[in-house]
Amino acid sequence: MLACLTFLSVPQAVTNDPVSESDENVERGNWSLKTDYLLSMIGCAVGLGNVWRFPYLAYKNGGGVFLIPYTLMLALIGILMFFLESSFGQFASFGPVAVWKAAPMLHGVGITMILFGAIGNISYCGILTYSLYYLFASFQSSLPWADCFSWWGADETCSRTLKDPLCNLTQDDGYFEIINTTWLQANNETCPNGSEISVPHQGPSEQYWDKVALRRTSSIDETGLMVWYLALCLFLACLIIGTALSKGIKSSGKVVYFTATFPYVVLTALLIRGVTLEGAHKGIEFYIGSQSDFSRLADAEVWKDAAGQIFYSTSISWRGLITLSSYNKFHNNCYRDTIVVCIVNSATSIFSGFAIFSILGHMAHLQDIPVSEVSQSGFGLAFIVYPEALAQLPWAPLWSILFFFMLVTLGVDTLFTSLGRNLLDQVN
Repeated sequence: MLACLTFLSVPQAVTNDPVSESDENVERGNWSLKTDYLLSMIGCAVGLGNVWRFPYLAYKNGGGVFLIPYTLMLALIGILMFFLESSFGQFASFGPVAVWKAAPMLHGVGITMILFGAIGNISYCGILTYSLYYLFASFQSSLPWADCFSWWGADETCSRTLKDPLCNLTQDDGYFEIINTTWLQANNETCPNGSEISVPHQGPSEQYWDKVALRRTSSIDETGLMVWYLALCLFLACLIIGTALSKGIKSSGKVVYFTATFPYVVLTALLIRGVTLEGAHKGIEFYIGSQSDFSRLADAEVWKDAAGQIFYSTSISWRGLITLSSYNKFHNNCYRDTIVVCIVNSATSIFSGFAIFSILGHMAHLQDIPVSEVSQSGFGLAFIVYPEALAQLPWAPLWSILFFFMLVTLGVDTLFTSLGRNLLDQVN
């Protein structure tokens, strides 16, 4: 991971962005087109949190009611701070370190942004690595996590369905006997309270994530061996980002025409496919429909989650906004840009929730369980629950390829904010 960060930082520290005759800033250069900047800002703001975090927070905090504190936080905090950062970067034409020459006593704020950004880059490089691995693993006629295949090491605890608990039944002669629930039902018997024995169970997608993707060890003391295929995926992730940033904003500004728009194509395709599946309405109702609970507005935790999601999804205070806006021309209308980007970002979060939960509703319908039992957030949604749901669809490999390629483009877009002559600006 650290090697990846070093690789990404090279173009920033030792190369100069190409400057054209039309550029207002002859030292740093400017965006070639206004569209380059807008798509870069949308790519910076719209990330993995919109897909795997917002839908979970919405259903967790009262369904559609969550949109009330979310919208208020966007209006009172998100838009204002987004405008503050983008206008500050545009005015100074410096990255997040050198921009604080305007207030030297706050110089540490810029350095903290760089450090936080470095930590974020480590996380996103890891996510991008796993997404690339799952993308390549999807190019098979049968997805490897569709069932408990022995060739990738599935053990006896792996099963596509939950295993019935056993019962420690006391016989008439005083001996104990382990009985399965099928025998109890056939003999019209019930298991006494406290005598049930739960059977360890992992779904194929969960066990594939643990055993193949993570190579999870039994404890933190066991580091395990290097996983060569993940190392290659990490190298490829660094190579993709480094190539896109090789010529600064002149190259990354063109790459975002694809990376910032492709996720919307995939989300639209997933939504259209999802709403045509049986049981999809259960997922959508669970996400933002009949499950709405206005009493949750009295819970401070709901408002905290709404504010946290605004900070998380709009990339406020994470150096990217200052960096990207610093390449604008001085008289660019950054206020209008702020409104456009913030609205697109929030609309994407809501839209992705429908695409995600329509398919999760179908998965819950097939397994005859509540949607709440298949709903997760973060890595659990992206690499366990959703891959398992996709494996149950017709043309499963195609949908899996599209989904993980979307995660790759979302991760790449966010890592583009590593661009910027952040440290070079300070040296100069």
